[in-house]
Amino acid sequence: MARFLLCTIPIAGHVSPGKAIACALIQRGHEVWWYTGGAFKPLVESTGAKFVPIQSWSDYSAPDNVPKAVTDQRNALRGPAQLKFDLKHFFIDVAAGQVKDIAQTLEAFRADVVVTDSFFLGGGWLWEQGGPPWAEFGISTFGFSSRDTAPFGLGLQPQASPVGRWRNQSLHWLFEQVLWRDLTTHTNKVRASLGLPASRQTFFDTLSPFLYLAGTVPSFEYPRSDLPPQVHFVGPLLSSIFLPVVPPTWWSDLQGGQPVVLVTQGTIATALQDLILPTLTALAQTDVLVVATTGGADPAALPVPLPPNARVEPYISFVDLLPHVDVMISNGGFNGVQMALAHGIPLVVAGSTEDKPEIGARVEWSGTGINLKTKSPRPDQIKAAVSQLLTDPRYRSKAQQLQAEMSQYHAPERAATLLEQLALTQQPLLRS
Repeated sequence: MARFLLCTIPIAGHVSPGKAIACALIQRGHEVWWYTGGAFKPLVESTGAKFVPIQSWSDYSAPDNVPKAVTDQRNALRGPAQLKFDLKHFFIDVAAGQVKDIAQTLEAFRADVVVTDSFFLGGGWLWEQGGPPWAEFGISTFGFSSRDTAPFGLGLQPQASPVGRWRNQSLHWLFEQVLWRDLTTHTNKVRASLGLPASRQTFFDTLSPFLYLAGTVPSFEYPRSDLPPQVHFVGPLLSSIFLPVVPPTWWSDLQGGQPVVLVTQGTIATALQDLILPTLTALAQTDVLVVATTGGADPAALPVPLPPNARVEPYISFVDLLPHVDVMISNGGFNGVQMALAHGIPLVVAGSTEDKPEIGARVEWSGTGINLKTKSPRPDQIKAAVSQLLTDPRYRSKAQQLQAEMSQYHAPERAATLLEQLALTQQPLLRS
């Protein structure tokens, strides 16, 4: 039996893949302790893992723990500026506290491996101080640099030609030396507070030298001739962070013969006016059944009358719903997109915050959907995109190809096998 300390940023999209990994490890007889936010304690304990609370930094798993001034400042920003704000306040500034908490936990629980999500810095920084080997699991698309791709955050398609690589090199220089330079300087100040040396790496180039578990399949990621050898595709790490939900009374409507269009707002960018309201307007007079999930908001609070062909719930079990869905409209959250593709469902993606431009770009590149390249699409854009996905079989065919590829991976088991090997060897696991 091996011992694993799982560490996740207290945000749903970071915790959800961790659940799949924790369950697989525990089912194999390993001991797992899980360090994350208090809002996720019931979920952690439901896996059989021991919950370890955040002690030395602000636990923002409860939204009320984030000062209103911080939220207002964030919401006033757009694009890369908002992404930099998020990285500084929610991922970098908390890293020293992460190191302190993990070190204290390891005094009581001598883990063989520390397993973190790919935005959690503390595991790697503790390893630099002499801690145990550190593995990462990806909670988004690849963020680390490549000569074949543009910097993370721009949402640009890959180019590996000589001209394309010149473009990529120029953009990487611009990001590293200009756009991200102040963020790297700030990161090094936090590192210095722990006695760690300065690093030239940007936030997204932080990569475990031991093992990186890519939570998708190769056909969804841009090809890279310089993919680091410790990166292993394991397939989508799918799980639900929500407790079981009783099916709504209208569930039999899914069998009515109409195409079913799911629109989901996600768990972070949840403003209903961005996606759900324009979708309800766009499809109100069409022969489809619209199912909307608000991410927690009360459907009764919708500021418009509900069209007869729409059904709205705060949460629905996607495991039960997705087999009935013909098209999914998403703001581009990584886990939701992977779940749709695992069911062979083509996508309309509309997102411009966090990592969503990169995910939308990969949906477009892979041919599995339409990227509207905005977080607030017009109803006519949504209507046209849904119509195209329902009438052009190429999108569903591509989505089903990825579904078949994903079905070959058995992601949690593959991830657990690699983590077991790392615990046993304590050495980097490199692709052969």
